[in-house]
Amino acid sequence: MRRFLALALVPLALGLAAACGPPAPPPNPNIALGEQMAAEYGWTGGEWACLHDLWMAESGWNHLARNGSSGATGIPQALPGYKMASHGDDWATNPATQIAWGRDYIAGRYGSPCGAWGHFRSRGWY
Repeated sequence: MRRFLALALVPLALGLAAACGPPAPPPNPNIALGEQMAAEYGWTGGEWACLHDLWMAESGWNHLARNGSSGATGIPQALPGYKMASHGDDWATNPATQIAWGRDYIAGRYGSPCGAWGHFRSRGWY
């Protein structure tokens, strides 16, 4: 009887071990803000996915990101970074200002996040 009970508990123990892996990283508040601001432009679903992936590739959604080679800065990797001052004096430190600038840049130059993401994937920049 003990052997049966022990064998019956093996799957349970294995399931618990798999569920107890490393903790998930904390959510990035810049991504949540970006999703909200993208939705204001109607960029949901696939367009949001393109924007998410584009800025994840560019900066990891880090508003303090700086490309050591080009000098591009912020979430959208503006070059030069001070172009974002058109959307606020706090462009170097405020994720909302950077997202607003990047949103307008993408809309004006590529029409949509998926247009920008496609360009990035084919050329390595947008």
